[in-house]
Amino acid sequence: MENRKIKYTALLVALTFFMENLDATIIVTALPAMAATFRVATVDLNIGISAYLLAVAVFIPIGGWLADRFGARVIFISAIVLFTVASILCALSNDLTYFTVARIVQGIGGALMVPVGRLVVIRATPKKELVQAIAYITWPGLIAPIIAPAVGGFMVTHFAWQWIFYINVPLGLFAIYAGLKLIENTKDTEIGRFDWIGFLMLATACAMVMYGIERVGQDIADAATYLIICALGVVLFILAARYMTRIPQPLLKFDAFQHKTFASSIIGGSIFRISISAVPFLLPLMFQVAFGLSALHAGLLILTVFVGNIVMKPFTARIMRRFGFRKILMVNGVIGAITIASGALFTPETPWIWMVILLFVSGLSRSLQFTCYSSLSFVDILPKDKRYATTQFSLFFQISLGMGVALAALILRGLMHIQGHDQPELVDFHWTYLIIAAFSLLSLFDTLKLKKDAGDVVSGYQQNASH
Repeated sequence: MENRKIKYTALLVALTFFMENLDATIIVTALPAMAATFRVATVDLNIGISAYLLAVAVFIPIGGWLADRFGARVIFISAIVLFTVASILCALSNDLTYFTVARIVQGIGGALMVPVGRLVVIRATPKKELVQAIAYITWPGLIAPIIAPAVGGFMVTHFAWQWIFYINVPLGLFAIYAGLKLIENTKDTEIGRFDWIGFLMLATACAMVMYGIERVGQDIADAATYLIICALGVVLFILAARYMTRIPQPLLKFDAFQHKTFASSIIGGSIFRISISAVPFLLPLMFQVAFGLSALHAGLLILTVFVGNIVMKPFTARIMRRFGFRKILMVNGVIGAITIASGALFTPETPWIWMVILLFVSGLSRSLQFTCYSSLSFVDILPKDKRYATTQFSLFFQISLGMGVALAALILRGLMHIQGHDQPELVDFHWTYLIIAAFSLLSLFDTLKLKKDAGDVVSGYQQNASH
């Protein structure tokens, strides 16, 4: 695949990634309006968020197998069609049951779109071009949760809640057209039979973990129960992995974990993603509850992080060539933790300019670390393992984003309980930021295990240093 085509394909996958991540978070601002339409309590609509995230987590593992069996283009386009049609059904919903079913279908489409698209790009991209391709793909994963509150608030305020789903229709139609032009229908003629037992074990494990994660932050009184469900899901996941290592044609192979670069991107990368995904949940809540800002003003302030993401993008590859993966992940990991902890300095009296500067720096740091971990994932992966590695990366990516919101909510509610607060107060938010920042530093222990030349063939650091 020629370089220009690789670039356009990566941008196409980025678009679908944006659609999937936006729909996971944009619904939050529309919940009150939707509750009025469905004649239910706002809290009841949490099932619309949970159903979507569960469906995504459950069906991610089968994307790679389906792409190899029926062709990458067929599955990718079918997933976009499914996601787009389901978006229309969500908008047309007039009761909670109909809406929940539509969200599940939408989640299935989202689960297949991104992993299959990422697999196409990873397989076609030479190692020297991998950083740029990964940057295109992963960038929307950063910006969607940040702009979702502002976009959702604008749609609900000036149009109607249905438009948060109708917006996917033109995006989906464009993605279908581009997919037909750009993606070849490559297949694996030697692919084995579908591993139903492995899929059912893995799907159940993912569903238990995601359900527990979603519920633990919403119901602090029964947090122990949901944490047990999460733990049982982890145990079942381990059993599923052990089962799949013992059969000749498993749904997933775990050989990629033998490479420290991939293992670090999953373990250390998940800790990082959990930490940064907590921030878009905490900031708007603090600005509205503790500062008294409107939802729109809070959303606009958080867009500063988005600006930081944009500004960093053109410099990412050059920074990697200058310093290499290991040094960046170490130093920027500390910077990222400091920017998270800086949330503990925010008060209603804090000058806006200082908050804007800190949020902007946070955006810079998030973008660089995000791209580094995503690029490092595939630097040492053999061609035979790319399908499995892509699926596993997507799976852990999705779970870690859900865990970030749940962890933040659990810490915040726990602090409220300890201090006897019925509603979150500023001091509760401040301590939550500090705890999340300390948690993010745990990723550095995994980074320390990386070799100094880890990923140099992709970043260009070693070659650059020799001149």
